[in-house]
Amino acid sequence: MDDKTLISNVVAQVLSRMAAGNNSPVAPKPVASSNGLFDNVDLAVEQATQAQRQLAAAGMDVRDGICKLLKKMASDNAPEWGRIELEETKVGRLDHKIAKLGLLQGVPGVEFLKTASKSGDRGICLDEMAPWGVIGVITPVTHSIPTMTANAISMIAAGNSLVINPHPSGVNCLCLAAAEYNKAIKAEFGIDSLINAIHTPTLESADQIFNHPRIPMLVVTGGPGVARAAMQTPKRAVVAGPGNPPVVVDETADFNNAAKSIIFGGGFDNNLLCIGEKEVFVVDSVFDQMMAAMRNAGAVELSAVGVEKLTKAAITWQDDHFVAGKDFIGKDPSVLAAAAGINLREGVDLLFGETDESNPFVPVEQMMPFVPFVRVRDFDQALEMALKHEHGFGHTAIIHSNNLANITRMGQAVNTTLYAVNGPSAACLGVDGEGYPSFSIATPSGEGVTTPMTFTRFRRMTVTNSLRIV
Repeated sequence: MDDKTLISNVVAQVLSRMAAGNNSPVAPKPVASSNGLFDNVDLAVEQATQAQRQLAAAGMDVRDGICKLLKKMASDNAPEWGRIELEETKVGRLDHKIAKLGLLQGVPGVEFLKTASKSGDRGICLDEMAPWGVIGVITPVTHSIPTMTANAISMIAAGNSLVINPHPSGVNCLCLAAAEYNKAIKAEFGIDSLINAIHTPTLESADQIFNHPRIPMLVVTGGPGVARAAMQTPKRAVVAGPGNPPVVVDETADFNNAAKSIIFGGGFDNNLLCIGEKEVFVVDSVFDQMMAAMRNAGAVELSAVGVEKLTKAAITWQDDHFVAGKDFIGKDPSVLAAAAGINLREGVDLLFGETDESNPFVPVEQMMPFVPFVRVRDFDQALEMALKHEHGFGHTAIIHSNNLANITRMGQAVNTTLYAVNGPSAACLGVDGEGYPSFSIATPSGEGVTTPMTFTRFRRMTVTNSLRIV
């Protein structure tokens, strides 16, 4: 099977509900009144190419202005756009949909682009970051508008334009925001649609973006299938793949802080974030204290019977592995509680319960507001299980400990892109921590937390024996 066939097959599985696409005309002309929305990839690429040339000619101050405009619009429209996204995708929580749009204020812009210079006896050298041009983007259903906006800010800061194939279950909200962004950019800066989206996303449109000769770079945010497909292309590919972040709690932890952090990270947007706490390994000697701290912090513990009922309802066996059930992904804790056989009071962010390692909630990236707690013999066993169930994704890991040796040892062993110590996973992205946000954490391809630098090409200019003042 050649690479192109593999890509088509994998994307077909990931986007199984897509309809058949349209044939693309040769040498298309962009539609001026489209506001960046197209049903044809060639038209979208042509528009993106022209807009990128306008952006390059406009200069760095205009790029900075566009990035600030996008951030302001995301913040101003957060309540409405959050509601629209939740109504369409039907996953997550409204207050957290709104919060994610607010977090975009911290996405880096042109300030991350620095020019390095060297002057010597033989002349000068300038190292600069150049744009790639038109970037092909695949977005997930979990964070449709935030992922598109964060990518747009960083990519436009770096001098690029976008062609997006949205997830079909989040296409309408993404296209609404993209059109509004494009109209505002045109009105204020005179640049036509920089953010172009396929409003009828199909398998064919995804495949055309993956293989389009005028798209030199791909940025893919999604599950294992689409990540593998992107990694098979000959293009420069930035791939934000899956995660199954483990949490380790040892004897020296601040249990109240650990409980508060796990509830925040595991409950945020009903655990849709790939960085969110997914399973917890607690040293046996303090296991009961940790469970009590979780209850005291407001989480609701499921009994062994409740855990068994929820597991049977929410995790299914498919082919040769367990998968999270679509009817439970991103749903409110009350939905999961009902499946476990209990009525849940208002205001509960997270369910938890004791399981053993064999429970499928432990190895599966389940994206639900239930976190399994596994009792382990000691820190050595906790670290062993954390490594096993992180699956080598290299994504995110969390530890609660005041033992510097344990903190250091786990950080070196897991070697994840994000490593949160004594706080929620989201601290790594600037939520109660010293980081900055991104909704594309590129672990398979190694770029990590994406910034404008991620979407640039290295360019060096050397002038010999001139332009020096001595």
